Amino acid sequence: MKKIGFLSFGHWSNHPSYQTRTGGDTLLQSIDLAVAAEEIGLDGAYFRVHHFAQQLASPFPLLAAIGAKTSTIEIGTGVIDMRYENPLYMVEDAGAADLISGGRLQLGISRGSPEQVIDGWRYFGYEPKEGETDSDMGRTKALEFLDKLQGVGFAQPNPYPMFPNPPGLLRVEPYSEGLRERIWWGAASNATAVWAAENGMYLQSSTLKHDESGKPFHIQQAEQIRLYKEAWKKAGHEREPRVSVSRSIFALVNDQDKYYFGQQAKAADSFGYIEPDKRAVFGRSYAAEPDKLIKELAQDEAIQEADTVLLTIPNTLGVDYNVHVLDSILKHVAPGLGWR
Repeated sequence: MKKIGFLSFGHWSNHPSYQTRTGGDTLLQSIDLAVAAEEIGLDGAYFRVHHFAQQLASPFPLLAAIGAKTSTIEIGTGVIDMRYENPLYMVEDAGAADLISGGRLQLGISRGSPEQVIDGWRYFGYEPKEGETDSDMGRTKALEFLDKLQGVGFAQPNPYPMFPNPPGLLRVEPYSEGLRERIWWGAASNATAVWAAENGMYLQSSTLKHDESGKPFHIQQAEQIRLYKEAWKKAGHEREPRVSVSRSIFALVNDQDKYYFGQQAKAADSFGYIEPDKRAVFGRSYAAEPDKLIKELAQDEAIQEADTVLLTIPNTLGVDYNVHVLDSILKHVAPGLGWR
């Protein structure tokens, strides 16, 4: 058995073929899709966060709205770029959204990926300290976020407050018990996967990672996951670790599917550069009839190592078609792989 969720980048554009022409379209359709995904039995609704782009950016209003309209589905991100965040304000937002959802948030955070503008976090008022890189800054903020999620008081109370204070140091509110244990780290390298395990975060591994051996993508990703699990065990955490992998998977069950994705299946991985000094390996896409998909996916070592699969979706094609895409996987592919 595996948990199966969707991952939406939340694109929109005033394009004649798009069902999402505006930011409002994307936000409202994201809510509708999460509700429909819960109804067909999907386990998770996850959203990417990108700034300075016509894509989803501010996750907490969306997560709170979905939490209020659903009851069982996990709600998360993949991932929030911590370089742009105020950790304390984020604790407040995350706590509120988690309480609204009844404790269903699964927040994916990370140092972040290349963005639409140069050093975009500077426009948000942040910059690394002397001798610190932007990656260092993102990880430092992540650790502060984790620390404050524990709900331990740290702020000196005002002796003349507007409202009476409880005794002792104060924490930011609202506090949501258990959220600290539901934070995931999006790792592109083996080293950051180990770091995530050491700090008690679950692991999100995407459709790309740093090329660290020249091996096929799924082999490198499986090795990353094993290193993570070893580090988790060594750290002595009492919880069981969780790992998600993202995949583009389309079951071709009708003519519309074949029209959209019949020519998009990538038979092999690709290699390239996401940053000038970082060579990356990009995983293949899967698009085929269900029987063939089952055989291909059964050979993906990283999927075997993960407990959660996040299906990247073409959100611009609208809610109804995306429900069909997800339902096709649940009905025609998941049972053959033992995911259901």
